[in-house]
Amino acid sequence: MNANYQSLRAMPIEALRATIRAGDYTSHTAGLGAGLLQANLAIMPERHALDFMRFCQRNPKPCPLTGVSDTGNPMMVTLGRDIDIRHDVPAYNIYRDGLLTESMTDIAALWQDDFVVFALGCSFTFENALEQVGISLWHIQNNTTVPMYRTNIETTPAGPFCGPMVVSMRMIDPARLEEVQTICRRYPLAHGAPVHCGDPAEIGIVDIGAPDWGDPVPDEVGKIPVFWACGVTPQAAVARARLPICITHKPGHMLITDIAEDAEVPVFRP
Repeated sequence: MNANYQSLRAMPIEALRATIRAGDYTSHTAGLGAGLLQANLAIMPERHALDFMRFCQRNPKPCPLTGVSDTGNPMMVTLGRDIDIRHDVPAYNIYRDGLLTESMTDIAALWQDDFVVFALGCSFTFENALEQVGISLWHIQNNTTVPMYRTNIETTPAGPFCGPMVVSMRMIDPARLEEVQTICRRYPLAHGAPVHCGDPAEIGIVDIGAPDWGDPVPDEVGKIPVFWACGVTPQAAVARARLPICITHKPGHMLITDIAEDAEVPVFRP
């Protein structure tokens, strides 16, 4: 069941999170929780956590680390009041031995006492700032998931974690490109400025109309494709690492925190 998207956009975060926790909204979070930091997820056994933290530190553009749980504790106390990671994301992907085996809307039945949760900043955060200055984003206006692509840009390995950077794409008016870059630089916890503008082939994308994740967008007349580092990058790295189990967000379906999107340090202070 999915609650009305437009009504959710106007909800305070407490009501929005309650709707997601109840299973009444299971779709993407683009445009929701205006002004608040959204986060990608990677949940894994503790024995892999240090290598993954190193991977994030070595690749801060696609993996801006915003929160880490205590071992076995599903409450993300540094990211908000009463955030239970087992229930508070609209949809999760489950990887076993590197293979995506299923998606689900609640992971309480899978929770393990040795799990560590990593939260990573998300590009949805800066989209609110772009909309506020009149830069329209097709996927938000049309209630779809932003397109995401594997690239030929390699990440810096750490332990078993390695692989290509994943990027998200938005069509932007060239006349406003410099403005977009300036705005996005203000949000380093949300991937910061774009990593590439223009010809997708230069970063290894063969067909912009066939994203690896998310939904395609039309080739808007007078606009150019602009690409940002994306928090799906660790999902690709996790698949390569072939962990016995790892849980991530379903692409586009983020954790909405209580942290202001322009916070310099992502720590919740009630």
